[in-house]
Amino acid sequence: MTAQDYIRSYYAATANDQTRFPALEGTVKADVCVIGGGFSGVATALTMAERGRSVVLLEAKRIGWGASGRNGGQMIGGISGEATIKQQLGAAGAKLVRDIRYRGHEIIESRVQKYGIACDLKYGWMEVAAQTRHMNHMRAYVEERIKDGDGGGLEIVEAAGVPGVLGTNSYYGGYIDRRSGHLHPLNLCRGEANAAAALGARIFENSAVISLGGGAKPWVQTERGRVEAGSVVIGGEIFNRFGQRGLKGLMLPAGSYIIATEPLTGAEMATVDPQNLAVADSNVVLDYFRMSADRRMLFGGRCNYTNRDPPDIAAVMRPRMVEIYPQLKDAKIEFSWGGTIAIVVNRVPAIGRLEPNLYYLQGYSGHGVNATHIAAEIVSDAICGTTEQFDLFDRIKHVRLPLSDVAGNYMLALGMLYYRIRDLL
Repeated sequence: MTAQDYIRSYYAATANDQTRFPALEGTVKADVCVIGGGFSGVATALTMAERGRSVVLLEAKRIGWGASGRNGGQMIGGISGEATIKQQLGAAGAKLVRDIRYRGHEIIESRVQKYGIACDLKYGWMEVAAQTRHMNHMRAYVEERIKDGDGGGLEIVEAAGVPGVLGTNSYYGGYIDRRSGHLHPLNLCRGEANAAAALGARIFENSAVISLGGGAKPWVQTERGRVEAGSVVIGGEIFNRFGQRGLKGLMLPAGSYIIATEPLTGAEMATVDPQNLAVADSNVVLDYFRMSADRRMLFGGRCNYTNRDPPDIAAVMRPRMVEIYPQLKDAKIEFSWGGTIAIVVNRVPAIGRLEPNLYYLQGYSGHGVNATHIAAEIVSDAICGTTEQFDLFDRIKHVRLPLSDVAGNYMLALGMLYYRIRDLL
């Protein structure tokens, strides 16, 4: 991939697909028009194409250009905001959380196999305790899952066992989920797009949407084209909202950043993450890391919530990586990149309907690999007439930030500063 296609990242440098899709010209018709070429949009397009519907997908830049092609690649069970779902929906919410916990994994796994998508899918994910008090919550969580009959693949690791599992003594224990794992997100996203195209979906890149409408005859307008469709889906973390008041103040962008080392060799390779687990710590403002297929350390975290990128990503991220893994102090940083993720205040993904036949799915608060595929299936089901899970998400009461266009990111930054201070206490 060339520089003008994608930002310079490890994922872009190791993308295994060079497919380009044309820009939209003129007027086309479809059963479903999907806006956004990230996981939300691509997964929706592929789901609807698999169900025999005619699909048009519009992407402003390139497939997987945004967060879906830049993220940590961690395929984590569940979605963010599960406690809020249970609190607001009661028993129905608890059942929903359990029913969908690994549904995204199942969709990804089946597509990797069915369509031969080479995306370095590996199993094993661990949440580590950054504070001693966090272990009590993790033990209780695992015990609850086991008691509920949903604890297969979960195992507690006490502090003494962490060095043998991860090659670091920086944490106070944690738990491993063997059903979760990690993958190359850009290769997955592009592989799913190619699968959708092979099933007849028409995909257009460099086709930014400038306006749209729902109702009885939904339509979508780009600079040089128009789509007339039975349903329109706004997929992914699209912050300009196309003037849709129903999304105003619902979510805000936050910066997330990753560095990638050179391939590790010798003692480094033997001692750094020897079980090849994806790892995330238990802080609200967290670190996350994993090994790539060619044994690079991919180390990430959220550096700020002000929507201002640091001038030198590597200089910000490297000290934390070396603090956790001193054996990497001489490892060269070959890639550093960042992007924005959507933070929803109550952390529950935003899935709903703005008008008849105008749907949205977005706002995964950093848990998008699994959650996007869940949301895409739920919205696809609703379009096809099965609305049970969709209606539950549509009932969730979201907190909307006032003056989000003017001061939303500053409010979010203040809130995250509070949590950062709490993390350090």
